[in-house]
Amino acid sequence: MAIDVLSVTLRALGFVALFQAGGIVLFLALGQSALPGTEPVLRRLGILSALLAVVVLVGQYLLEAARMSGELAGVRDATLQGLILHSATSVTLSWRVLGLVLIVAGLYRRGAAGILCGVVGVVTLLAAFTFVGHTTSSAQRWLLSPALLAHLSVVAFWFGALLPLYLVSARESAQTAARVVTEFSARAVWLVPGLFVAGLLLAAGLLPDLAALRRPYGVLLIAKAAGFCALMLLAALNKWRFGPALESGEPAAGRRFRRSLAAEYGLIATVLCVSAVMTSFYSPED
Repeated sequence: MAIDVLSVTLRALGFVALFQAGGIVLFLALGQSALPGTEPVLRRLGILSALLAVVVLVGQYLLEAARMSGELAGVRDATLQGLILHSATSVTLSWRVLGLVLIVAGLYRRGAAGILCGVVGVVTLLAAFTFVGHTTSSAQRWLLSPALLAHLSVVAFWFGALLPLYLVSARESAQTAARVVTEFSARAVWLVPGLFVAGLLLAAGLLPDLAALRRPYGVLLIAKAAGFCALMLLAALNKWRFGPALESGEPAAGRRFRRSLAAEYGLIATVLCVSAVMTSFYSPED
């Protein structure tokens, strides 16, 4: 049991770190690199997040043998590690690490080449999610895998932008911060609804029937949907209230905006933790 808890904790931390790293790349790639007070910090944070993700993912991978044996000593079992080495788990880890290495290289190098390298890294990182999991065993994999990739891309875009927006509102001028928030909101209006549509497709394709919503996987799925609704409320506040207040130069606007961003960050991190539990312990058929 302790091994399972450690494994799911590492999985959750890995999700947070890799989506943060990938999201920073997307934020900078979408025309937000001209931020003298924020860009260097974002690049360092992105690199640190990617390196942390590599360490955590490798640790979780090593623990798979321990989960199979039921004891921590299983990590040293060459036979079990050999089985995992020749499984989809190993392939997925390889692609994720490759994506994270490309992200580090892209963030380290400025200019168009760095942006391209980083974006390729993000695509590689997210595509690795389609190699394992419940979508791989579904007869509708041809539909569910692209839906999963779209779903994860919006998560990276949204979650990954929250910390940059927080720093921009604290470090840049009010005019620059307002411009960045406006540009982000203009994209989010079109992209974030795609998160719901892709999630709905995934749920419809994976759940065998409505009765599955009363089982553990379905209950956690409902919890994720509730988190999404709460996030939409916060996003609406940012777009229609806190963002315009920031643009108008209200004295307390920046502080209120950052509190809202922190709440969004905590909510999405919680949803990622729920996803880690779902993918570790349950399946739609259970």
